[in-house]
Amino acid sequence: MKFSIIIPILNESESILKLTYLLKKNLKKVVYEIIFVDDNSSDNTLNILKSIKSKNVNFIIRKKEKDLSKSCVEGIKKSKNNNIIIMDGDLQHKPSCLKKMISIYKKEKPDVLVGIREFSEDNSLSFTRKLLSKLIIFLINRIFFVKKTNDPMSGFFILKKEIFLRSKNKLYNSGFKILFDIIFSYNNIKVLDYKINFGQRKFNKSKLNFKIILKIVVLIIFKLFQKKIN
Repeated sequence: MKFSIIIPILNESESILKLTYLLKKNLKKVVYEIIFVDDNSSDNTLNILKSIKSKNVNFIIRKKEKDLSKSCVEGIKKSKNNNIIIMDGDLQHKPSCLKKMISIYKKEKPDVLVGIREFSEDNSLSFTRKLLSKLIIFLINRIFFVKKTNDPMSGFFILKKEIFLRSKNKLYNSGFKILFDIIFSYNNIKVLDYKINFGQRKFNKSKLNFKIILKIVVLIIFKLFQKKIN
């Protein structure tokens, strides 16, 4: 089983080399490629990416609107393999979790395997960020939609590429929550959860702001409207 690891980044120059090293260290028996999708960073990211001399590490520079979901979609479209891993580039998604996640994915064969956060044990997020995340997840899983995962806002997951290909015409394809967009494009989809240890952000700061929150709200409204007409 071969994997394409899609890593959307923006001004993560201090994390890239360490992340690449940790992926190599933890995935010694896995066939994979890494695709960094950079949203035209203003730091030293481009030079760092060019310095990586590895056949299975590639990168894309996006010069259009900065958008995490669009970055993920572009990376998936350029991927060579049939199994896709999406993860952040800031080291909060630990490569050490991937070995177990891939093992479960191979054994259980879900359409999507989600790395879920345990907010009560997570000290990497501020109280406000935790509260906001819990509120959004509550609205999605208890009010607006039928629950498919405990963490539909996760940015760390594995999915079959065919799931993306079948859903791409249904995607809102904007914002910062591509997992939610994909899994709620289907009525029947096998989704499994795996509890992860969420790492501390070491270098860059969170990109969550009012504009991103607004995009999440618009995405939820879009999926509600889509559900109503299907």
